[in-house]
Amino acid sequence: MILREHFIIHRKYKDNTVEKTEYKQNNLSQGNVVKQLFLFALPFIISNMIQTLYSVADMIIVGQFSGTVSMSGVNIGGQVTMLMTNLAVGLSAGATVLIAQSVGAQKTEKLKKVIGTLLTSLMILAVVMTVTMLMLYGPILRLIKTPGESFPEAGRYLTVTSFGTLFIFGYNALSAIMRGMGDSRSPLYFISIACATNVVLDLILVGIFSMGATGAGIATVFSQGISMLLCALYLIKRKFVFDFHIKSYRIDRTQLAMILKLGIPISFQYLISNFSFLVMTTLVNSISVTASAAVGAINKYNGFAILPAIAMNAAISTMCAQNLGANREDRAKKTFITGMIMSGIISYIIFVLTRMFPAQIISIFGNEEELIQAGLPYLDAFSIDYLLVPIAFSLNGLFIGAGHTTYSLFSNILAGIIVRAPMAYLLGDFFGFGLYGIGLAIPLATTSSIILNLWFYFSGRWRRKIIHFHKNEKEDGILEAEEKVAI
Repeated sequence: MILREHFIIHRKYKDNTVEKTEYKQNNLSQGNVVKQLFLFALPFIISNMIQTLYSVADMIIVGQFSGTVSMSGVNIGGQVTMLMTNLAVGLSAGATVLIAQSVGAQKTEKLKKVIGTLLTSLMILAVVMTVTMLMLYGPILRLIKTPGESFPEAGRYLTVTSFGTLFIFGYNALSAIMRGMGDSRSPLYFISIACATNVVLDLILVGIFSMGATGAGIATVFSQGISMLLCALYLIKRKFVFDFHIKSYRIDRTQLAMILKLGIPISFQYLISNFSFLVMTTLVNSISVTASAAVGAINKYNGFAILPAIAMNAAISTMCAQNLGANREDRAKKTFITGMIMSGIISYIIFVLTRMFPAQIISIFGNEEELIQAGLPYLDAFSIDYLLVPIAFSLNGLFIGAGHTTYSLFSNILAGIIVRAPMAYLLGDFFGFGLYGIGLAIPLATTSSIILNLWFYFSGRWRRKIIHFHKNEKEDGILEAEEKVAI
């Protein structure tokens, strides 16, 4: 059983006011590592799987009701939208590390400041990104050589989803906060409701009203708003440590600096990965609209295929962060090894199934024979990556949990910019291997990342502390601390 700690916090401030707060969190620095990681990671896997259904449902329903051109538009528009999403995901992931280590070190006031700073800064960034994307989506689509047939659909999808940036940022921030405190179940419930809403709206707007990419975009934005709202209402009702009052939305410069120090490298590594895939998309777009649709469909399938490794990466980073915050390096290492084995077993099964039924997998997104034949060589090469990602992602989870997000950025630059994008061009275009060569660039990039990560692990450099807590550090203005009872 996962040990939960119920904190009854009595704070007496210098002005003689007294505050009492109650909240629950999972203590991930005690108990059986294997059982804890499994129970903590399982909601991550299911939640990520359901969240991925957002874009997959769009692609499948658009493909079945609106055809190849709309599929291509949703694929291209969705990849550009991911550029914005990755900013929120990266900064939130950095905050998750800070929150988890604060929980492990039992620094409650620091925790409140981190949460307030994260939410406030992401709201401001969301507004800026919305305005920017609405102004520049046309030039961006032209830059990546969007096929003329799918350009209008990509533009409409991107315009609609840009209005949902605040919801994307808000949900990612709130779910990252809960996960940092050891709660991986609550985000699962909210995203499940949102995904069901998304599928129903897709069927209505795309299937019945034939709105194509526009309908898919509206369904996605509305569903993201639902998930953010549910997260906020749940935390308010549970009297969360952050009260959501307007006065609490403040940016603490010290915590902002630390969030940026941890989060910007993560954001950049996501952006670099996304950029390298955009380069590949540009290469594919120059082939044909059918190739664009086929690669888009396979990329959506890949979103499911690598979910175990991605979810385990997030679970490992959070659990390692709490353990390292509690000075339990032995448990952090055991967590990483356990997570790698777990995600490896699932990923290898997915690899076998992918190699056995490639045509059937592609046909889920579209029944056109030309689409299936175009996608087969790409999927054949791409699927090799499923043998490699459990190792790369698990190592990366350990390093992020330890606070080494700058190193993770460097590793991702190597994989995405130095290897993946150039190899896609060389193998796909220069040497004429087409979609097979473009797909093969992906496992080659992951291999380079594994080699570098193994060196960093065995060198012991990951042990160097990035986040420091002082043993006798007192919370600002507090004369009485907290009472902790295990339940």
